[in-house]
Amino acid sequence: MARLAQTAGLSDVQSEILATVRQFVDKEVIPHAQELEHADTYPADIVEGMKEMGLFGITIPEEYGGLGESLLTYALVVEEIARGWMSVSGVINTHFIVAHMISRHGTEAQKQHFLPRMATGEVRGSFSMSEPDLGSDVAAIKTKAKKTDDGYVIDGSKMWLTNGGSSNLIALLVRTDEGAEKPHQNLTTFLVEKPEGFGEVAPGLTIPGKIDKMGYKGVDTTEAVFDGYKIGADMVLGEAPGKGFAYMMDGVEVGRVNVAARACGIAIRAFELAVEYAQQRKTFGKAIAEHQAVAFKLAEMATKVEAAHLMMVNAARLKDSGARNDVEAGMAKLIASEYCAEVTQDAFRIHGGYGYSKEYEIERLMREAPFLLIGEGTSEIQKTIISRGLLREYKSRS
Repeated sequence: MARLAQTAGLSDVQSEILATVRQFVDKEVIPHAQELEHADTYPADIVEGMKEMGLFGITIPEEYGGLGESLLTYALVVEEIARGWMSVSGVINTHFIVAHMISRHGTEAQKQHFLPRMATGEVRGSFSMSEPDLGSDVAAIKTKAKKTDDGYVIDGSKMWLTNGGSSNLIALLVRTDEGAEKPHQNLTTFLVEKPEGFGEVAPGLTIPGKIDKMGYKGVDTTEAVFDGYKIGADMVLGEAPGKGFAYMMDGVEVGRVNVAARACGIAIRAFELAVEYAQQRKTFGKAIAEHQAVAFKLAEMATKVEAAHLMMVNAARLKDSGARNDVEAGMAKLIASEYCAEVTQDAFRIHGGYGYSKEYEIERLMREAPFLLIGEGTSEIQKTIISRGLLREYKSRS
């Protein structure tokens, strides 16, 4: 067992789950990640393996067929999976967020309809807030759902749907104009069921082809175009128009813990590759790990891995306790993603010229790490969230 990124106080069940996942990653993910990533191929066999282990239902309550595990357990599972290949963790990330939102905010009918099939992986979720010209200004969403006699009609374009083609359920945030004074109170989350695939997958709903990305290959990232798409009022999450923004932010909060976990996983793998290479590669008659410049770099990398892991675990445990964790989740996501980029680049430098070769795993990590600086909010957004929370907590009495 490696010394880094250990978590104190885990139950026997949690430890067993993590050991099983780590074994799966070592045997079924890492040996195939390079080939699948370079070919931009969806990891179908790996996904089937995750289904068999019950990972799609890891946090879904047992009464709906899931494992009923905590956010901490899920985050540690994600850390292990991302250590093998970050794209695989992306397959279950948005699914987990949608399942969390339905579990927390859905009606009983919605829970009964979706959660048992989500637990088995039969229904797989994607998550849609962003739009082509929206950025981080979520309250400025333009995609609209107009009320009709028998439900709603949705028109508009959404962007950056992870699993947009391979999922068959979208948690979709749109404008419904509830007449509220605050813009974010005029937003509603819909649960959109659709077939898998690309093109016009349902009347009024088109999923264009995959967006070609620098990294994060294998998993499909798409747009979603709604043109007169009809949906029933019973597919409003919680049957609560106008509360979609709050529901989505709850999902994003756990998503930030997830992104922090993914960053930890990549950083752990980058360190593993660097420390192994540094002991094998020799210059001036000795392994480069024996040169102080490299040895000190390894020490800094390991310290960053450990710090990021501890902050991620703290944010997950706070959420599990029922306490507010927006500041801690933002801090964890900020530090983990920034440290991930730094550790990965240091590992790349230790590899020297070989790090630039696609034959070496570190080349892939160099293309994956930057995504985590953006996903679930940029570092600047995290700093905004953190500073607002701190100013709220430490409000001046003068």
